[in-house]
Order: sequence, then C-alpha cells, then structure tokens
Amino acid sequence: MPSDVLPRPELLAPAGNRECLRAAVENGADAVYFGLNCGFNARARATNIESAELPEIMAFLHHRGVKGFVTLNTLAFSDELPELELLVRQIALADVDAVLVQDLGVVRLVRAICPELAIHASTQMTLTSAECIQVAEEMGIERVVLPRELSIPEIARLRKSTNVELEAFVHGALCVAYSGQCLTSESLGGRSANRGQCAQACRLPYDLICDGDDVDLGPQKYLLSPQDLAAYELTPDLIAAGVCSFKIEGRLKTPEYVANITHHYRTAIDAAIGGKPVQFTRDEVREMELSFSRGFSPGWLKGDDHKMLVPALSSSKRGVLLGEVIRTQSSRVEIRLTGPVARGDGVVFAGDRTANAEQGGRVYMVLAGGRPVESASGGIVELEFQRDALDLSKLEPGQKLWKTDDPQLTARLRKTFTGPDPLRKRPVFLRVQAIAGKPMVIEATLAGSGGIQSVHAQVESAEPLPLATRHIIRHDFLQEQLSRLGNTVYELAQLDAEIVGGPMVPLSVLSKLRHDLVGQLDRLTQRPRLRQLADPSALSELRSAVQLTANDTAGVGLHEPRLQVLCRTLAQLTAVARDAELNRRAMNDGSVVYADFQDIREYRDAVRIAHDANLTIFLATPRIQKPDELGLFHAIGKHGADGILVRNLAGLRFYTQRGIPVVADYSLNATNELTAEYLQQQGAGRITASYDLNRDQLLNLVSAVPPRWLEVVVHQHMPMFHMEHCVFCAVLSPGTNKTNCGRPCDSHAVQLRDRVGSEHPLHADVGCRNTLFNSVPQSAAEVVPSLIECGVRDFRLEFLSEIPSEIPRTLKLYRELLAGQIRAEAVWRQLNASNRVGVTRGTLEERRNPLAIL
Repeated sequence: MPSDVLPRPELLAPAGNRECLRAAVENGADAVYFGLNCGFNARARATNIESAELPEIMAFLHHRGVKGFVTLNTLAFSDELPELELLVRQIALADVDAVLVQDLGVVRLVRAICPELAIHASTQMTLTSAECIQVAEEMGIERVVLPRELSIPEIARLRKSTNVELEAFVHGALCVAYSGQCLTSESLGGRSANRGQCAQACRLPYDLICDGDDVDLGPQKYLLSPQDLAAYELTPDLIAAGVCSFKIEGRLKTPEYVANITHHYRTAIDAAIGGKPVQFTRDEVREMELSFSRGFSPGWLKGDDHKMLVPALSSSKRGVLLGEVIRTQSSRVEIRLTGPVARGDGVVFAGDRTANAEQGGRVYMVLAGGRPVESASGGIVELEFQRDALDLSKLEPGQKLWKTDDPQLTARLRKTFTGPDPLRKRPVFLRVQAIAGKPMVIEATLAGSGGIQSVHAQVESAEPLPLATRHIIRHDFLQEQLSRLGNTVYELAQLDAEIVGGPMVPLSVLSKLRHDLVGQLDRLTQRPRLRQLADPSALSELRSAVQLTANDTAGVGLHEPRLQVLCRTLAQLTAVARDAELNRRAMNDGSVVYADFQDIREYRDAVRIAHDANLTIFLATPRIQKPDELGLFHAIGKHGADGILVRNLAGLRFYTQRGIPVVADYSLNATNELTAEYLQQQGAGRITASYDLNRDQLLNLVSAVPPRWLEVVVHQHMPMFHMEHCVFCAVLSPGTNKTNCGRPCDSHAVQLRDRVGSEHPLHADVGCRNTLFNSVPQSAAEVVPSLIECGVRDFRLEFLSEIPSEIPRTLKLYRELLAGQIRAEAVWRQLNASNRVGVTRGTLEERRNPLAIL
C-alpha cells in the first residue's frame, strides 16, 4: 500500500497511575487506558486511578489533546451490578471517551445508561473472527481489541469483513492463554484472571511427562512463558492491515517504561506514515529491552512459531545481554563485553532461577586496561562490585551477564515527564485580522483528530487599531509575538494575517490578546461534553425485563433434577451408553450426553452410539473460531446430532440461525442475569454458569434468572490454560507449527508437572490449540442440594481421562445425590477415596485461600 494513503493509527499507552499518564502524554500517546481502584478492571494489582479524580484526569487529557479510556474489563456478578451502574454514570459524566468491557451484560448496561458513551470490546471478550465481531457490533460495540493470537493476514481479512474499529497489541507481555479463557488462577488459587487477579502461573517452571516418563528438556523449564511482543518493525504492515489503534501493554509497568515504549512507537508510526523505513538502531532496541523484556518477539503476528514464541529458558525480566565471564580474580570479574556498561548499572549473572542460583548487583567500578573508566562499550573489562555483594567463587567462565538496569537511561526518561513545563505541544492555527480603525480579531483553531474534537476560540481588542505613525504591523512581527506561548501546552503551527490600512498595535494589547486567547483555549479544551443519561435506573428496567420473562415462564419446563454427561472419548461415551441401558429411567428424562473430542471425525460414531442407546447427544464446538475456520461448524453440524454445545458467539449465531438446538457453555462467561438473558435471547436453550462463580455468586445468579435457563457443572477437571501455543509442537517435534509438526498430540499422552508435584493433563483440540486441565477433579456435590432447592434442574458431569470402568460409579453417586438418596458429603468422600489424585471442592467451596497458588 502506498505510504501516502496509509491512515494514521492511534497510539494507545497504558497508565497504572497518574505518573504513567503524564509519561504517556509527554512521549506522544494519542490515547491512554487506565483502570479505577474501585475494581472492575483486569489489573487489580496496579495503583489505578481514584474514581473521584476522573473529572480532573479527563480535563488534563483533553487539554493535551489525548483521549482517555477506562477499563471495565472484568466479569461482573449479580450483586455488583448496582455499584457498577453508579460507576458507569460517574464515568459518562466525567467525559471519558470510551470504556473497555469484557462482560456481555455490562455492555448492555452501559448502552442502556449512556448511548453516547463509546464501548470497546476488551481482548478479554475473545472475539477471534468476523462472525464473533458481527455479534459484538450488533450490541453497539464500536471497537474490538483483537486477541493477541491473530496474525497480520488474519487481521487484514477481518478488516475486510467488518466496519468495527480494530485495535491490536503491538508491545508488551504475552499471555500464553487466550484472554478471557484462562481459568488457571481460579482453579488453583481462587483468584480469577477474569477479575483482574491473575497469579501468572504461566511464568512458573514445569516438567514435561510424555507417556508416563519424564522428558529431560535440559534448561527448558518455563514451558508456558512466552517472550514479550515487540512489533515496531511490523508497523507499516499493521497499518496496511487496517489496525486503527496500536496498543502498548503495561498497566503494571513503571512510568519510565511507559515513556520509553511510547516514544519509540511514536517514532515508528510517524516514520511509517511519512513513507520512511521503520528502523531502530541496536542501542534504541537495547533501551526498550532495559525498560522491560523477557526477550522480544513478533508474537503471533507473523503466524505460529511455537519454538520462537516460548524458548522456555526464562520467565522474568532479563534486560539485555552484556557479555560473558572470562575469569574472576580477587574482587573483580573479567568480562568480554557485547554491550555497553557503566558505573551504577544493575546486572545479573545467569543461573538456575528455579534453584535461586542467580547473583546480581550494581557495578561499583569499571576498569579497562587496568584503569577506572566511567563506561565501556566493548572489548574486555573488569567489573568490581561492592564488598560481599557477590560470591565470586560461584561464577564460571562462559557464564552470561545481563544488564537489568541503567540509571542514566532511567534519569533521562524521567526528565520527559517530571519537569514543570509540558514537552509535547498542541499545534494551534491562528488567523489575525488587523484593520485600521477596527478592533483586532484573533481566531485560533486546534485541529481535531481520532475522536478529539476541534476547538475554536476568538478574541477581540477592546479598542479599534489606530493608524501607524511609525511601526506598521507586519506579518513577521505578529508571528514573533504570537508564537511566544511560553510554558503553555500550545505551539504556533501557522499564522495567516489580513493587514489593511497600515494599523499599529501596542505590545501590551497584543500580549493581553494572546493571554486571553490561551485562557479561552484552556477552558474550551477542558470543558466536558454534556451527555444524556438514562433516568432513573437503567439497571432496574433491564432487571424488570428478566423478571417478566421469569413470570411468563413460571412452571414451564419443570422436571426432576437430571444429569448431563460430557465425554471426551468414544470409550467413555460407550460406557455411558451401556450404563444408560441399565438405568433407562435415569437417562430417559431429557438428559443429554455431550461429546467433546479432539478428532471431530469421531463425532459420526459418537452420534451413532448415542442414538443406538436412545440417548440425546450434543456435539461440542472448539472454544476458539478464527478466520477461515467457519468450516468446522459446518463439519460438526453435518453429523446428525440432536444439538450443539457452543463455546463462542460465532457458534451460537451459526447454529441458532439453522434451527439447531444449542446449549451455551461456560466459555461464554455468564456471571450475571444480563449476560444470561442476552444468551437466552440469542437462542441458547440453556446457559452453563461461568466457572468464575463461587458458591454464593452462583446462588445469586440462580435467584436472578429463571433457574431452568441454567446448567451447572458439578464434576470436572477444570480447564486451566486454553492456548494457541502448542507445547506438543514446541518440545516434542522438530517442527514449528501445525503444518510441519507431525502431530505428536495424536500419539502421545502428555502431562505438565508443577512445583508441588501435580501432573496436569495436556490435550489438543481440532484446531491444534492446547488445554491444560487440572489434574484433580473438582466436585460441587455440596452445593447441589441448595441449587435444587432454588430450582436448578440441570447438572453436568465432565469426564477427562477417566477409564470406562470408573464411570458407572461416578454416575451412580451423582444420580443418588440428585434423587436425595445420599448426602452431598458422602459423594465427595467416596469420590475422594476412589480417585488416585483425590477430589477437590474447587471453585464452589465456601471459603478458599486466594494465595494457594503462590
């Protein structure tokens, strides 16, 4: 695409606190995104912004010509909706430019409260295809933050299929799991990533077990920890693909990081728009790496390369490679440099992090040729550290040395956002009318762009301009005087002047006009837009609609509690079918058996086995549907199943349009009545309650919707990580992706062993996406009686790797529980006794330790 038609994308920077806001603005951000410290944002550990400060924050941003987006990108529970409604009203009145949202119910609430407030779909919404995005657009979403797992060609195809704005991450940490689909923190520690409390279990070491044997991977321990994304070289390609906003990750990062990375991407975008090559020197790349880096990569933007994405050698900040040890002597270390080093730099010698074998500290002295120097860029030097800072006897020749901190760089970056005067200025265009005998008129315009409205101001002198006796007003005089904008946020970009009749103007008059003009611009740029808000309560009206539906359907579809069963192998399905023949009444009450197979070619046999046993069978879709994968829905739909278990918005739309019954699965994240009602309106026969709900939150949801809408999973191995990244390919194949890996997932059983010895099963789906399941099945038996009492009638068991002979006993226990023939505690106790790894109460137990994962 020719450079002269490349649209200018927005540069969107993160802000975890007010200092980061200033750093982003001064270094060239067009917009910033931030969370509020009252919750509902996916970075709960950031300092975040006080909600009471919103008017001041937005006035500051708009004064500087920068947009502000507030993140409401977590799931919301039923009892939180009133608080959330008040917060949305506060956000709208503060003139926030947009909110980022994950929860479908929250989208409905925001749209009802303030139709003028723009909604951006967070990457947590997992909108991976044009079909998913179409559903979001119909809900009133104006922009979609794309999943990081999409390649540039896939983004380009999306751009051709939708009018919604597409925002893409270009720099920062990569989650190994699809955002919005990671349940690891929830499963292991009760602290949900969908609630902003990710415990970063992907950054921990794991051992790989293949077919029952440990695999020696040498130093590769961090099997789920991707390198960081750095897409500066791909700037022209991303713009050409139709990305409207370049997003930098990092609301937990320092203001120096924000300043550094924002500045470099400002440079890259400006170069690309100007038709110049985007090329950074090695020193410039080092600067970015020093702010934060686990190693830079293009992520998935160039397609899948699993070995490149996860080298598995480290999981935390490394900085830049400085050199390697030659030898140690006395109190010094002799280093062969590959990068610059200076006194005061922070460094670390590479070692086994899992054994706490790394050493590091600040460089006390640099010696070149035996003489102290302030810094050195290459060759062989000696480094000296403070006494007892390191145990030099543990260092070995060849050991790598990394620079982790550069105080000089940090100081330089801080100067960009801590000074008293603004560094980044807004260009102002002036038009002056100076006619003898008439008042002087100065008109000012601040151009609008990217959602920032243009601003117009005008001032006029109190008296007419007299005829000049000596000094006639000239254009260059006006240019000089009116460009003296001092420490304001403005700079003169252009001045047009109409000078008629030889007038003169006193400097005092011109100075006052300039002062008044600046004051007027300040007021206009900081004045919030007036927005219409729903009155009195949008939430009450939405809830009333749900209640009307509940009243209209009261008593409809009531039946005895029934058991639905999900199988992941034909052998499991056969065992369920045989059990059904022995317990005909138990499986002849409208119960469903679900098939969720890696090889969807086996779905035909699954349907035949189920129908031969007079069982109703639903087939499960993959959780993710990317561009060009719509054919999978066609393939699944042709097997003659009785319905579909859908796991994304595209699947829900596809099958309901064809009149095929569907059940919405947990991955659609129904945590409140507004989301549940939306899914029900879209055609879902039942809605699986989100796995992010604890016992009380689940009961709140049950009380807020017709219970017949819901299906609750009461026995399962929690699906923790769901990943585009394929561990099978990365470590068990010489290939790099599914086109050349040889599909080791078809022939090997793999587990990942964590630090406490649990061996978690790893499975691949038809799209070669990996899911790591919790090794320990969790049972919600103890909450079942309360759910039945509240009206829930559909309960699901999910099997993973259970052998067929184990299945009848589990089915019998839960049937007896639903029939009230056995106490819940007895179910849990017997399952625990009969299972090699035990059973956990998991996410539905009454009290959990949120620090367990750590």
